[in-house]
Amino acid sequence: MLHKQIFSMLSGIFEIKVPHNKSMKSSVILLSILIATTCFSFAQEAPTTREMNLINWMEFAEFVPDQIETVLLPVGTLEPHGVIPNGADNLAPERMAKEFAGELNAMIAPTLNYGMTGSLQAYPGAFAISEEAYELFVSDIINGLAGNKFKNIIILNGHGGPQTAILQSIAAKLSPELRVRIMVINWWSVVSEDTFAVFGENGGHSGNNETAYIQAIVPEHIHKDRYTGEEMTTAYPAGSTWSAYPFPSSIGLYEPGQGYPTFSEDQATEYYEKVNTRVFNLIEGIIEKWDLAKLYR
Repeated sequence: MLHKQIFSMLSGIFEIKVPHNKSMKSSVILLSILIATTCFSFAQEAPTTREMNLINWMEFAEFVPDQIETVLLPVGTLEPHGVIPNGADNLAPERMAKEFAGELNAMIAPTLNYGMTGSLQAYPGAFAISEEAYELFVSDIINGLAGNKFKNIIILNGHGGPQTAILQSIAAKLSPELRVRIMVINWWSVVSEDTFAVFGENGGHSGNNETAYIQAIVPEHIHKDRYTGEEMTTAYPAGSTWSAYPFPSSIGLYEPGQGYPTFSEDQATEYYEKVNTRVFNLIEGIIEKWDLAKLYR
């Protein structure tokens, strides 16, 4: 009886007339094939790639902005990170973008790998952009994304310090000028609760939290054998109590005695999943509220 009810409902939707000499069971099979084919066709309504580096200009025009109006822009910098890659601030937001793009129906802009490194720029392999140059360059990137008719520009930032304030200032200025929605995410701050949940304490720059996330991405580039212990770390000063340039350690702790790297595979996997879930939910929720309010529509 159930298959008859299903057929009756779906045949009405698809306006299918069944000849009297056909069995109901055969018709249900035929209808199922039709539905499966239709669903497969819908499933193909996605670009061959989500990366702007890889997509062809003609395919881009077919999807943006009619079908895709969100773009993810990973930004970071090159600076020392204890015993993990110098490009950790780029690797983390770049991986998040790849994890989120499909479900958010978003494109991924090329990663901006160079940023305002600040007090760690004296370390080998570090690279620093001046505030003036960075502000102009990021502004031009956002102008370019808006010019390509993206409505939602999500900046996934992997680097702290003055860079966070500059990005927020740019977003506040350009959003009303370009009539686009811009979101800046400093992922390590967003997921502070998850850091405590996984490690039972606070984190740090290339501390337990950042090391774990990068370990989940590129475990082959985590050099645990180079970690000699607490002497490789320094807790950040409270307020304006002191400052030092360059900063004396490439592992900076948010709180004294907390945040040392653990190198635990289980914690890395758990943290990676929690971080991605929380950041994704935040982005999805903000876009939904933008749409609900019909902002810049």
